[in-house]
Amino acid sequence: MRHPTVAGQFYSSHPDSLKEELDEAFAGKAGTDMPVFGAVSPHAGYIYSGSVAAEVYAHLSPKDTYVLIGPNHHGLGLPVALSRESWMTPLGVVDCDLEMADALGDSIIETDESAHLYEHSLEVQIPFLQYRFADFKILPICMGLQDEETAVEVGEAVGNAIQDLGRDCTIIASSDFTHYEPQEEASRKDSMAIEAILKMDVPKIYKRVYELNLSACGYGPIAATITASKILGASSGQLLRYATSGDVVGDYSQVVGYGAIIFT
Repeated sequence: MRHPTVAGQFYSSHPDSLKEELDEAFAGKAGTDMPVFGAVSPHAGYIYSGSVAAEVYAHLSPKDTYVLIGPNHHGLGLPVALSRESWMTPLGVVDCDLEMADALGDSIIETDESAHLYEHSLEVQIPFLQYRFADFKILPICMGLQDEETAVEVGEAVGNAIQDLGRDCTIIASSDFTHYEPQEEASRKDSMAIEAILKMDVPKIYKRVYELNLSACGYGPIAATITASKILGASSGQLLRYATSGDVVGDYSQVVGYGAIIFT
């Protein structure tokens, strides 16, 4: 069992308080009838990015499995690490899709629970799923290695496994955008990166990352999600909302950018 690491920090550790946080995040959000194959959702504390993340989850529909791909902030474990454990949050326990995990057995993605021990990027996504859906499984993948070749290989492995098993899935990349730069500069850089993401152009995403020295923490998971989403039939991205931490705290001198994106 993978127990919560950041409950009480990034989000409330009490079920009732957490539900209130999520009620507030989802207030006024409307969904879509379009099939969503993949998405990008932020992973900061709910007070900062919860309402942006809720834009994504309001657009999702019930699925068999949600594949969660995030960055490895702590550097522990293997370069691309899969968790096979059940994950607990204050809202309950979600099981891993072990059959899909087995289907990835010959890929670059290897089982390593140590990579997930302290990682928040996937944990914070799960309560949003629990708030909206029941009877689903997850497949958590943590990427310490985020180069283009690795990201594409991860995406192809995930997309092909979903197709081979006939799973009804949505893939969710966990990523914040620019970190700790002035609002104007963060928005400029992020808009250029998001332009490439919406076009689902993986080489252009990496070009922007290197040209802009972009500090987005999950560009590899985003590229992997785009690659897998294309295999499943996605052809375009849609920006639902962009915001920064400055919009919450009122200090625009050093902000973090958050984007809600879906691939349809």
